[in-house]
Amino acid sequence: AVENRDRSVEEEEELAANPLAEFYDFDSEAESEDELVANQRFEMLKRLRNLGIYVDEAHHVFGSKLENAFSDNKPTSLRTTINELAKHLAAAGSRVVACYNYTGTPYVKNRLLPEVVYTYSLKDAIDHKYLKSAVVEGYTNTKDREFVRTVIKDFWKHCGEERVEGRLPKIALFASSILELDQKLRPVVEDVLTELNIPTSRILRYVRDDRLTNDDEREFTLLDTPESEKQFILLVNMGTEGWDCRSLFAVGLHRTPKSRVFVLQSTMRCLRSIGNIQHMGRVYLSEENKAILNKELEENFQMSVDELNASGKKEVNRIKVRPVPPPVKVRMKMVSKLFKLEKKMLSGKVLFDIANYDLEKYKIVRTESDIRKLDSHSATKTVEVDAKENIHYSAYSLVAEITRNLGDGIGPMRIQEILEDSVEGMDAVLKVVNDFNEVLYDEIIPRLFNTLFETREYKDEKIVDVNLVKFNEGDEPFEFTPKDGLLVEMGDARFTKYAGKTFHLDNYCFDSNPELSFFGKVLEDGDVDKVWFTGMLTQGQTEFFIRYIDPETHALRSYYPDFLVQKKDGSYLIVEIKGENKLNDPIVLAKKQYASQIACENSMTYEMIPGKMAGYGLHPPVSLEQQTLMPR
Repeated sequence: AVENRDRSVEEEEELAANPLAEFYDFDSEAESEDELVANQRFEMLKRLRNLGIYVDEAHHVFGSKLENAFSDNKPTSLRTTINELAKHLAAAGSRVVACYNYTGTPYVKNRLLPEVVYTYSLKDAIDHKYLKSAVVEGYTNTKDREFVRTVIKDFWKHCGEERVEGRLPKIALFASSILELDQKLRPVVEDVLTELNIPTSRILRYVRDDRLTNDDEREFTLLDTPESEKQFILLVNMGTEGWDCRSLFAVGLHRTPKSRVFVLQSTMRCLRSIGNIQHMGRVYLSEENKAILNKELEENFQMSVDELNASGKKEVNRIKVRPVPPPVKVRMKMVSKLFKLEKKMLSGKVLFDIANYDLEKYKIVRTESDIRKLDSHSATKTVEVDAKENIHYSAYSLVAEITRNLGDGIGPMRIQEILEDSVEGMDAVLKVVNDFNEVLYDEIIPRLFNTLFETREYKDEKIVDVNLVKFNEGDEPFEFTPKDGLLVEMGDARFTKYAGKTFHLDNYCFDSNPELSFFGKVLEDGDVDKVWFTGMLTQGQTEFFIRYIDPETHALRSYYPDFLVQKKDGSYLIVEIKGENKLNDPIVLAKKQYASQIACENSMTYEMIPGKMAGYGLHPPVSLEQQTLMPR
């Protein structure tokens, strides 16, 4: 922002020729709109009091020749950019508090890159089911046609048309050039598909040349959706970061590419997880490419192909889960709210009431005491105003910051008029804001917002029948991986006499022992008519969920409570079992808040029961309100 100060004649002439020069801190007029936008962003960053930088794929920070990064003072473009940004922020009275570098490939020549955050190894990620497990197959003495035929037949045998999350499984086959793809790879793929009675329309050729159509672009964009009918993806050099297709289950690479790291990048594309259970990713390589992959895994992940093959191979007990007729429906009131912002007519001057601000909470106080008398009565207190890292606003920059926070509803010229015409005046507002920047966001902007805008709430209600299970005739059964000891089957002898009170699914896969304990105890409750475990259907298989706003990301999310209980008097309880260490978690509290609102609208009750109380069912020895106060 332009500050008021004395300028020389030359400066005045230059400013007249280029009014934005001083604002954007460059000597000549911006050459393009892109440059202007870039400068605006940079200026906005400089206004921040603290800035944390997060770098994804951080191995790029160290340049193309990563091994040189271990030497001191080796500049690279991204690292230089971050250092320059820190320098400019420091000059503006701000600072970079930290720079966090994240990467999935933290090793170079078996050495860990400096300055990177690296928690999970590839093996751990597979073992803990964050990725698909993997099998790497190597082929020797195979011609192109033999390799492709063998690979496609094996892929079809293991994956076929079995959809996961509604998506068809896919295999990517790589050619070393466009010419090879068109003249060798595609004809063989078409022949093999015809042999297996698979429609050749399942093939997608995606190569950026003059034959690429808008339909090809659209099909590639839709690959990881239920709408896509493509399964055999023919590619050239499309294996680097950025291609995210979770329904990719296999990769075939026969010809040796120019880039060794391409072998690593392309093969790892098929390991992204999908569905409720851990699936298998299949990598088909020539022996030469397998050797390359082995070396790249050792250098980047400290593991071998044999270790990759062994990862995640623990026997998994996968079960099919089906709904039990008749379908369970619950009649509920669905409430939709619309909040509309409306401008208010401003009558008279705005009173900011600066004289009554509590400024003491913003002051830095230094206390000096004689070591022989450390009591507060004899201490000398000094207010250190200059110690605060405040941004110094001019009238222009203050107006700009207020306008940015109030949005597009009020223009900067109007904001300037309001400040100048306020009871205290622009100078008084500037002084208190420059002394204590926090006042701007705690007092000035909220008062302006409440003065200029009014929020109106519109509410719409409708009664709907909520399906506890979304399932149509002909649908495939759900598939789950139950935890040890937490699977309860419909014919379980422990609960046979209560079968009529529960089991809207033929198998319940509980997440924890407290959930299982609560289930057993509530079934014994004479006041309870029905108990449904609803917490296992979290992938769109139910209509029984609650929308809430995530307090950390401010995104709209879905919450699936653990149980729905119906009492014999017809009333309903929504129950969540939660570990004691999570009871005060902000996200858990947000779920509780929104669930309680929905329950109240429907004359239901919402209970969040600590895990240690779950074994008491609906009748704990102390009230649920007191449980959070009990020692852990």
